Amino acid sequence: MHEWIKSKYNLNDPNVLSAIDDLPLWSAPFGLKLLDVVELKQNINVLDIGSGTGFPIIELSQRLGNTCKVYGIDPWEAAVDRIKFKMKIWDIKNLKIINGNVESLPFEDKHFDLIISNNGINNVEDDKKALEEISRVSKSGAQFVVTMNLPETMIEFYDIFRSVLKENNKTMELRKLEDHIFSKRKPLSYTTELLVKSGFKIQGIHKDSFNLRFTDASSMLNHFFIKLSFLESWKIILNAQDVKRIFKRIENKLNMVSQQNGELKLTIPWVCMDCRKL
Repeated sequence: MHEWIKSKYNLNDPNVLSAIDDLPLWSAPFGLKLLDVVELKQNINVLDIGSGTGFPIIELSQRLGNTCKVYGIDPWEAAVDRIKFKMKIWDIKNLKIINGNVESLPFEDKHFDLIISNNGINNVEDDKKALEEISRVSKSGAQFVVTMNLPETMIEFYDIFRSVLKENNKTMELRKLEDHIFSKRKPLSYTTELLVKSGFKIQGIHKDSFNLRFTDASSMLNHFFIKLSFLESWKIILNAQDVKRIFKRIENKLNMVSQQNGELKLTIPWVCMDCRKL
């Protein structure tokens, strides 16, 4: 298993090991379905929107092979550098990673045969402009496969958050919470309408979900991914002087749920949409 890479690199080098340990848990359910849906063809141009640290574009570029020209774009400069390092370790020749934004793609019109975005469209600054640009660089008949989690993500947590805000008469904060959810996770109807307006035909929608399971709320709130991707955006909904008190109440109520159910389970509903450029 390790013979090829042992001949080129020191497996005890932590940087080499980190390049091999590639699959992010959060991205996996979305990305595995995306890899099932994309049409694999030779001699095509491919673009990944929001490449992150490399999944699934590193995997897809290898499956497509060297007859294909594959590009990825992401505004996170450190992540772009990370992908470039992984490409070196994995000896990937057909992939180019660009530090940039989807709202201003550095490609000519009608350039790509396949575009993917694995939970990346959720996080753009301007989704309308992003899809206009994706449409612009897509050839007629190009496949666009996009995955995203839905507004009901972690509904078990958000329902408790809402109840605590209501208990404390935090009307403005309740509105801010709903605005936060909408900004990060658009309703499916909103996204499908925007795709159609941007010149895409939706050929298939696959719906699914997975669970994040914890012993209790304390372990959930201390989980690295929760702190990395969610916790601060939850806290800024509140006035600074309320954060500690409100979150302690949320934690206590969620811990009661975990005691009743034997665990704390957060549901992550998501979709994979298979689209074609008209």
